[in-house]
Amino acid sequence: MLTARATTMRWRVIGILYVISLLFLLFQGGKTSFMLFCIFNVLVIYLVFGRWSGIAHVSGNRRLVNGLNTTGEQTLTAGTRLEVNLAVQIPGIWPIPYVLVRDRLLSQNGSAVPFEASFVPNYRRTGSVSFTTPPLERGIYHFAPTECSTRDIFGLFEHAGSFLSEQSFSVYPRVVPIRNWQLFKRGSKGPYSTSASRLSSKETTQINGVREYIYGDKLSRIHWNATAKTGNWKSKEFERESLPRTVFVLDRYSGAYEKPDQFELAVSVTASMLDFGFRRSTAMGLVSVGKKTEGFAAISKSDQRELMLNHLVRVQADGETPLYRALRQSTALVPPGSLVVIVSPQAGEETILAMEWLSRRGVMPVLVHLKGDAPGSKAGVDARSGEWLRMLHRSGFTIHQLSTLQELPHVLEGGSA
Repeated sequence: MLTARATTMRWRVIGILYVISLLFLLFQGGKTSFMLFCIFNVLVIYLVFGRWSGIAHVSGNRRLVNGLNTTGEQTLTAGTRLEVNLAVQIPGIWPIPYVLVRDRLLSQNGSAVPFEASFVPNYRRTGSVSFTTPPLERGIYHFAPTECSTRDIFGLFEHAGSFLSEQSFSVYPRVVPIRNWQLFKRGSKGPYSTSASRLSSKETTQINGVREYIYGDKLSRIHWNATAKTGNWKSKEFERESLPRTVFVLDRYSGAYEKPDQFELAVSVTASMLDFGFRRSTAMGLVSVGKKTEGFAAISKSDQRELMLNHLVRVQADGETPLYRALRQSTALVPPGSLVVIVSPQAGEETILAMEWLSRRGVMPVLVHLKGDAPGSKAGVDARSGEWLRMLHRSGFTIHQLSTLQELPHVLEGGSA
């Protein structure tokens, strides 16, 4: 972009050249000086009227494309790319050699991804540009006003305008499909079975409808008639017996995470397990303690699932309270008799206190521990040596350990780590 000082300087140079051509005509005379003066006047008129080229009142709209889906309200999964198409309309009749388009994608954490492209307007003074975003991380995104600019054919002056095409979308955390969770097989036989709800249940052999095919379903489970009628894979849905309410505890203590990727892993693990439970109509709840405590009751309604996922889209590791104290402050959100799954990288005494406290409250605590070198609270040596982990195993607690999201299905299907 040209600065005001540079623009003023160039106009002064043009003014000086104009005066020189005028003096040359007055004192020299003749056809050559006259033609030179006329040509210079035409060029000055072109430069002056370029200010009213219409670019200042540019308009346009934005269209987001993700694979085969085209819509104004997009929901994507972390790691995917988004194709953006911009259609631009420039009013007026003054000729424009080209238009430079600058767009910016803003995320909820304040970072911006700039894009730049250009096009030559057609005879209707319209044009379009397309670009593809890099792989997007979890969060809420929106676009800043789109800036359009053009220069005259000599490249001396720049004229600009902008338009706002409001467009926002959410990028959900990564999710891996989970076919089975060994802990759920013990369902109504465990110490937490008294809290079972009617909709929270494991399957029987009685068919109770049709659902979408889940990767890994056996051939015997596929509903061939429904698949043939719809053209999409369908599976049989079975009636369910009672299963416990399940509450997930997402640890948001900032001191527990060594780097942002580890917190993204915690969010993705939580989202994957929630997805597994809701696909089986299990009553799922969520406790998330950060700068403020947020909790979602353990029910199996679809709108509750959307609320939890929307929370996981924007959640950050901004907590100032370690795991044990955070749970003590969230007593009302952990109903007795439920299955409580803690997703955390914390280790040592802090984790032991949390698990024992939950057990005394009459719930079934399960720890999904994210491997790393995060220090434990008041027990750094035990955290590094693994003594805290052996203590929990000796106490009979169920513990799953993983370091990547791809390990989650194997860990859950195979039982305790």
